[in-house]
Amino acid sequence: MPVRLYIGNLPKEEIDRQDLQAVFAAEGDAVTTKLIKDRKTGKCRGFGFLTVNNDEQADEIIEKYNGQMFKDTPIKLEKALPRTKGEESEEQAPKAAIATTSTPIPSVNREGREGSRREKGSKKPRRGGGGGASRESTTTTTDSDAIRPDPRWASELEKLKQMLAAQTTN
Repeated sequence: MPVRLYIGNLPKEEIDRQDLQAVFAAEGDAVTTKLIKDRKTGKCRGFGFLTVNNDEQADEIIEKYNGQMFKDTPIKLEKALPRTKGEESEEQAPKAAIATTSTPIPSVNREGREGSRREKGSKKPRRGGGGGASRESTTTTTDSDAIRPDPRWASELEKLKQMLAAQTTN
């Protein structure tokens, strides 16, 4: 059964798959290399993969080539982590090297200020409704102690509440 090895600490410059394959040429045609490159620049992302025939050969190659110099940097060899869902189209580095990017959305805390931090004891709200209180029950609460309005608009809010109460009683 083929075994994939992760090759790390590769120089982030223009190197070819043939350059990397030449390092492992002594192992014969049984090993194949794959160099992971940036889509936009075409430069090496600093890692690649080596596929060997079996575990014994993988252990021998790790022992022999781990720390060997390649273009003035010592390469790092280890058994690759298995692929996870969503990575079928592009191979990824181990989990420590993956960084996620997302657009931050300002949150509103109890005082109503955007972007401020939560209190130490409070927990981050869950997404997806997994067993917790539903969103409707938390947003429709009319208890005055549960929701504190922004102090800048509290007087206007109180006037609106009084006007609404007067309308509903008529």
